[in-house]
Amino acid sequence: MADHEVLFEGIRFDVIRRFQETNRGGRRPREIVRHPGAVVMLPVLDDGRIGLIENYRIAVDETLIELPAGTREPDEDPAETARRELIEETGYRAGNIELLSEFFMSPGILTERMSLYLATDLEAGPTSLEPGEEIRQLPTPLEEALAMARDGRIRDAKTLVALMYYACFIAPNRPSPRSCF
Repeated sequence: MADHEVLFEGIRFDVIRRFQETNRGGRRPREIVRHPGAVVMLPVLDDGRIGLIENYRIAVDETLIELPAGTREPDEDPAETARRELIEETGYRAGNIELLSEFFMSPGILTERMSLYLATDLEAGPTSLEPGEEIRQLPTPLEEALAMARDGRIRDAKTLVALMYYACFIAPNRPSPRSCF
């Protein structure tokens, strides 16, 4: 990104201004949040329940129902981020971790690429929460998690994407993709 200026440098992200060439020959300034990327984990317990969490989010001043997730460290492999964040937020150690999909969170203003991992063969252990994290475990049957997505109890975008992807394409006894949409 050579044609930009840094407006803000933060701990987890920067804000930059880039200039976009318009179809009329002009230049249009755009402010962009430059983010190192993140992961979301879909932990599936041996009994099939989904490892949802309740997580207080200061940005919206609410406790949201989510899947565990976290920001990548510089030059960290996303699979390692997934393993690390899963342990930190849930205490689970994954015997198997599989990349399911990657997607952009809000590409109109944000560079964040989210990597979705399925975590299975889980072994319980202690969490390692960061200071200020308020997280409670909420293991939930898939059908109930989908009902929570449908009725609005789950409003976190990465969790909605992950649950729909899993239910439509991966879960045992899943419905046909046509019935998912």
